[in-house]
Amino acid sequence: MTTKSKFYEKGLRFTCQGSGKCCATRDKYAYVYASFNDRKRIAVLLGMSEQAFRARFTKKSDGRYHLHDGGRDCPFFREQRCTVYAARPRQCRTWPFWPENMEANVWEKEVLSYCPGAGTGRLYKAEEIEEILKRGGEVT
Repeated sequence: MTTKSKFYEKGLRFTCQGSGKCCATRDKYAYVYASFNDRKRIAVLLGMSEQAFRARFTKKSDGRYHLHDGGRDCPFFREQRCTVYAARPRQCRTWPFWPENMEANVWEKEVLSYCPGAGTGRLYKAEEIEEILKRGGEVT
């Protein structure tokens, strides 16, 4: 039995540069989903209850909460920066190790060419990447 090797079998380098490029909408899928834990974490940072945070900064679509504030998909992305970076949602914490990015051609054309932190800094071993993908863990 042969297993297809992953393009990242020797690992991938990534260190967030704070460019905010991963936050910019590049297509129609702009939702930043916010689980209960995400909402709670950001609410604590902002000094408010999860209920108040949910009412003020989220919208529910297809049964899932996502960040929303008027016409902006993310109310915390200002001047090319995340204003809640320390408490950012899991979706943001796991960038660029998203399932849709984990194909060689996508990584090269859409991640390496777009994100200044991709290909730099810390080496994530294949096992770590698999764990992030499997559990939605955090990129440190």
